[in-house]
Amino acid sequence: MHDEVKIIHQCQVSPPQGSLPSSITLPLSYLDLPYFYCPNIKRIFFYNFPHSTQHFLQTSLPILKDSLSLTLQHFFPFSSKIIFPPKPQNPHILYSQGDSITLTICESKSNFNYLISNSPKDLKIAYPFASLIPSPSIISQDGTLLLPTFAIQITVFPNFGFTICLTFRHEICDGKSFHHFIKFWSSLSKGNVENSSLSLPLHNRDMIHDPKELKQSFLEQIWNSPPNLEYTSANNNLLRHRFILTHHQVENLKKWVRTKSQTIGLETLHLSTFVVTCSLFWICMIKTKSQDDKNKSTIVDCDSNNDFEDNYGFRFLMDLRNHFEVSTNYFGNCLGACVATLPKWKLVGENGICEAVNSIGREIKSFSDPLIGVEKLMFHQRINESGIKSHNMILAVGSPKFNVYETDFGWGKPLLSENIHVDNSSILCFSDSKDEDCVIEVGMVLDGDQIKKFSDVLEAQLRDIVGPK
Repeated sequence: MHDEVKIIHQCQVSPPQGSLPSSITLPLSYLDLPYFYCPNIKRIFFYNFPHSTQHFLQTSLPILKDSLSLTLQHFFPFSSKIIFPPKPQNPHILYSQGDSITLTICESKSNFNYLISNSPKDLKIAYPFASLIPSPSIISQDGTLLLPTFAIQITVFPNFGFTICLTFRHEICDGKSFHHFIKFWSSLSKGNVENSSLSLPLHNRDMIHDPKELKQSFLEQIWNSPPNLEYTSANNNLLRHRFILTHHQVENLKKWVRTKSQTIGLETLHLSTFVVTCSLFWICMIKTKSQDDKNKSTIVDCDSNNDFEDNYGFRFLMDLRNHFEVSTNYFGNCLGACVATLPKWKLVGENGICEAVNSIGREIKSFSDPLIGVEKLMFHQRINESGIKSHNMILAVGSPKFNVYETDFGWGKPLLSENIHVDNSSILCFSDSKDEDCVIEVGMVLDGDQIKKFSDVLEAQLRDIVGPK
């Protein structure tokens, strides 16, 4: 399945000539700086296309290139670069006339139907279809770095389909801004040039106030602990898999949690699809890990009871645009971190899901100071200040609200879309679902045995709560 792809076309795509000033500089806000410690984001979309490669090159590629150019006129940071000078100068985004992104067109003979199937697959199976951002380069004697920010690869599977994989530096923007870009591009590609719903992005960083002077604090952390600006994915034998919940399962789960919580005296502060799904997967991951630890334990550990008392954490991100009274189409990063914590004995107990829902709901409800969430975000890039062991922390990324499966370039909705940069078994990737009777997809990276164990735990948990499928 790891067939090499063949590059058949490569070009540079720029905003239309004369559509932008000759030079634009954007500062990186303190909300952008934490992501110097993060890997490049890689989002891949699979589309049906039962035609030849030549047909794609002649009919589809010109549409995609022209609409991409028009889109970059408004989302110019993607065709820009990040300038990273030495201390005490600040890193910033710089667009110069003629800046462009690399668009690579490839062909592959891999089994397209297998790639879009909902079965566990090798973590690295989609890597050949992923675009690569050029490496940073030194552009002056003082060591100033130039960091390219974006690249796109389209891979054609003759007579079956094609993929669009977009890779970008997280310092440029968050998921909300990225999906604004991809929806804008796909709408123009589809011919919706006059669509009034296509709001333009706002790039004014002045609307992000810094009352606690976090930018200087974050810069000091970056200068004192320089990030690895060329992150590479782990080379391990893990599998990527998606678990899908139906509307019926989620609604019954909500009803069960509400009723059970009232019975045991717990509040249901935020009973959303996201919260109940996070809670369900959190406890299933811990139960699966507990099974592994029990199987691996051959020597009695005198401190084994401590694990039962250990705190476990669930970290998720909150969009701060409303908190900061920033427009929803602000382009950049605007996120804060929340961490729900509970001792293991509560999570694996009889009322584990209700306890998890209550804990996550409390975090959301008490999120009154967004700056605390931003500080947590930066701190968590390197150290965990809440006393939770790193292997006891789960991270949720993505959101079903991004409507990933509504990204239609004119050839129909995606058959599949995934974040393929995630290579960590402690991360859950959330998105909407392509199936009408389903409401949410959760992507995970585990080894083969763990996927089987997790599937069994999840199925048993759902069966106990919402009944058989």
